[in-house]
Amino acid sequence: MKEDFYDILGVSKNATEAEIKKAYRKKAIEYHPDKNPGDTSAEEKFKKAAEAYEVLSDPDKKARYDQFGHQAFEGGGFGGGGMNMDDIFSQFGDIFGGGGFGGFGGFGGGGRQRQVKGSNLRIRVKLTLEEIANGVEKKIKVKRKIQASGTTYKTCTTCNGSGQMTRITNTILGRMQTSTTCSTCGGAGQIIDHRPSDADGQGLKVSEETVSIKIPAGVEDGMQLKVTGKGNEAPGNGIAGDLLVAIEELDHPQLQREGDNLHYDLYISFSEAALGASREIDTVSGKVRIKIEEGVQSGKILRLRGKGIPSINGYGKGDLLVHVNVWTPKTLNKEQREFFERMAQDDHFKPNPDSKDKSFFEKVKDMFS
Repeated sequence: MKEDFYDILGVSKNATEAEIKKAYRKKAIEYHPDKNPGDTSAEEKFKKAAEAYEVLSDPDKKARYDQFGHQAFEGGGFGGGGMNMDDIFSQFGDIFGGGGFGGFGGFGGGGRQRQVKGSNLRIRVKLTLEEIANGVEKKIKVKRKIQASGTTYKTCTTCNGSGQMTRITNTILGRMQTSTTCSTCGGAGQIIDHRPSDADGQGLKVSEETVSIKIPAGVEDGMQLKVTGKGNEAPGNGIAGDLLVAIEELDHPQLQREGDNLHYDLYISFSEAALGASREIDTVSGKVRIKIEEGVQSGKILRLRGKGIPSINGYGKGDLLVHVNVWTPKTLNKEQREFFERMAQDDHFKPNPDSKDKSFFEKVKDMFS
């Protein structure tokens, strides 16, 4: 089982943004590769801390993680090795800014060449309720920028490949050194040397690619998954951006979703309500036949356990709630009208609810119990 992000950083779920940042900085210093050369265990802990910080430092990702756990990011190469050292250094290098830790492989501005990351791409994937219930693998055509064949790069002569420009200023407090990103290469340390005619100014071209996206069961409308490295590529030795996949849930003709539960409106006739019946209804896993007891009342809720949507956290499945509605005929012929007129005073046709016939509010309460 994947380790809890809060446990990795050693903070509580109520930790503030500042406390999360402080905890990550402490872990990153402790397990930094430059401080633990050749120690694969320390490097793994370093990556785990960065992965935890990536989620918990982002309010939107943190909210989704608190609600759905690790499965909120499954299907997109997130975590579990999805972040490499270049991801970490390029995204979180400023976590050490001004703290005197620049000697660690370039954290905070010293020594390490900044690696440029390509831009992210966003797509929307429409899913049926059946696909959401069972999980699905989608193959999507994506147009993304890739390095054109024949493109070559050379070391930036402005920064000599460091990606940074250093300036020394004399002040009353002494000589102060500041570093800024090289304006010529954008911090990549490389500039384009040769590009083919079909490439843009950065040596990239647009290419269509089929991307396979594994979508776990139980996702919700508006949820976003990430496919690492399937966004636009970066020039030179940069790393590719990510493909962000937004989930759109399509309406079902018979079923309504409420969290992990599903609702189904079943209409039956007076005769079926009085005599009982057997009816076939739709579920996300196919059709099932249910028995309607004789004398059933309109508003009765039949609960089919485990016939709902799987929890994205893996905690079982929701239920299918079948709402029984007795259909009252809107028009009657002479014979039918005479029958109901005769039955109007019959004791069997007069309302006589007992303790088993729950009120509307009790039924609603039962739905959420």
